Amino acid sequence: MNNFDYTITTKKSFDEAVRSVSEETKKAGFRVLYIHDVAATLAEKNFQIDPLKIIEICNAKSAYAVLQADIKIGLCLPCKINVYVKNKQTFISGMRPIILSQFFPDANLGNLPKEVDKIIQNIINKAK
Repeated sequence: MNNFDYTITTKKSFDEAVRSVSEETKKAGFRVLYIHDVAATLAEKNFQIDPLKIIEICNAKSAYAVLQADIKIGLCLPCKINVYVKNKQTFISGMRPIILSQFFPDANLGNLPKEVDKIIQNIINKAK
């Protein structure tokens, strides 16, 4: 399953990359639902990791369509874009919706996964 994610590096700082993903998400007609600060959450329990935020994004029309095809696709919603630091380098990474057909082969999703995949890649590329 080598098409699971789309990941790029950026020269932006971690915080700049998070802001940029949020801005590009809105420009793409999606909405940022929530930003999980995973490093902060783990730090509360004395676990230290490099910065990591999971940005949950959604487009209501697309979500409605996939949920109509198979309600269990809700397990993969909302779409997520991660911004993280590894070896002092900032990364932006998103799960690729094109993999949904591998998990839900009986759902008739048509071109929607490819369309949303392209939008997520554009968000990531423009946020770079």
